[in-house]
Amino acid sequence: MSRRNQIIERVSVQDYAAEGRALARLDGKVIFIEGGAVPGDEVDVQLVKDRKDWVLARVIRFHTYAPDRVDPFCQHFGVCGGCTWQMLPYQQQLQYKQRQVEQVFQHIGRLRFPAIRPILPANPVIRYRNKAEFTASDRAFLPGLEWQLTAQKGELPPPALGYHVPRRFDRVLHIETCDLVPEPVNRLRNRVHAFVWQQQQKLGYQLFYHIKHHTGWLRGLSVRINKQQEVMANLIFAYEDQQLCEALCEMLLKEIPELSSLYVTLNAKRNDSLHDLQPKLVHGPGYLLERLGNYVFKIGPKSFFQTNSYQAERLYDQVKQLAALSGRETVYDLYCGTGSIGIYVAEGAARVIGIEQIPEAVEDARENVRLNEVSHVHIQAGDVVDVWDEAFIAQHGRPDVVITDPPRAGMHARLIAKLLQIRPRVLIYVSCNPATQARDLQQLQQAYAIDVVQPVDMFPHTHHIENIVKLSSI
Repeated sequence: MSRRNQIIERVSVQDYAAEGRALARLDGKVIFIEGGAVPGDEVDVQLVKDRKDWVLARVIRFHTYAPDRVDPFCQHFGVCGGCTWQMLPYQQQLQYKQRQVEQVFQHIGRLRFPAIRPILPANPVIRYRNKAEFTASDRAFLPGLEWQLTAQKGELPPPALGYHVPRRFDRVLHIETCDLVPEPVNRLRNRVHAFVWQQQQKLGYQLFYHIKHHTGWLRGLSVRINKQQEVMANLIFAYEDQQLCEALCEMLLKEIPELSSLYVTLNAKRNDSLHDLQPKLVHGPGYLLERLGNYVFKIGPKSFFQTNSYQAERLYDQVKQLAALSGRETVYDLYCGTGSIGIYVAEGAARVIGIEQIPEAVEDARENVRLNEVSHVHIQAGDVVDVWDEAFIAQHGRPDVVITDPPRAGMHARLIAKLLQIRPRVLIYVSCNPATQARDLQQLQQAYAIDVVQPVDMFPHTHHIENIVKLSSI
């Protein structure tokens, strides 16, 4: 096994590894396998990367399937790349996720930890996402055989409004139905696609965006939905066409009665980022309200919010339970985002101080504080590494409990050093990446003992894991 693109036949898949890759071993090397293999499959694979101790490969043929496989429920499975574990029974998904947390804690962190609590399953396991972002393309990505048949007819693929194909910024798979989002999200997206395609055929020029040539009108669609099935949509255009825009908006408001707020965003840039653009409200209040427990959170088109509202409530319940607040504690919520965790635990605290760097998230957090009338919650703007120093703590109070929910990359080394210096009594570390969490915990074990490890399944049918760890100062 030494050459890239080499094909290895009849590989027996043995296990799962990190990032949802299957795992096999051959001739002393570990093979990480992409492409939908599960333990128990026998497959042919093609090497993608070849290193001294391991190789990365992708499945090119299945010889036999594992007996406990189930039929994927999505028509786009295997091409979309979104929910790659559909072929696994849900209980097996949970087992693999639980084991992955245990393995990274053992092998990456080399941690001392108690028995991991059983992972909290999700309910529901489909139609749970409250946000979806769809990209427009002048031609849909077609798998090999479909593309060959289209090319033989001398035709081009139809335009797409869907998801990027994995690792390809310039290829978009048209989506008919995404089973991770509730209705009417699919119906809304399909109506946008059908309307713009009809107009393109009628007008005789390109309306769907071409990512390389930067031509076309419709660039994308972002949709949010709350548990009450109220919808907020943001139509993204490359340039202004008032007549077309008004016709499209009028059609959507007429045919999608759940559409409570509608925005339009003009993006003439070369990239798809919207963080520096201002959406224009064309209908409705301009926000959704989402209730988690006893609290209400205001969500705008650019808000940062957990994408699974159902599991977010269960996650926050766990954090609240582990914090075990008595009403006298000073709580710091680091990387607080829109303030949702800090607000959720606020009723048990004397004061909560949230720190967040992203301006839009800070604005949302302060609005949520006002909305929930929790005057003892204070939101501080700034990078936590710079803000959270002795002077700031002297002003706001020494921490009894610190809750930290950093991005996937984990906590900054300087923040870990500050935690070791300040040593709050209780530290609750929420992470969407147990591998970087284990790395950080290795450093924190200088001053902390791990009391509880609680995985939570936020995203069924994907390999992603949310994990909560409670630590106590020693």
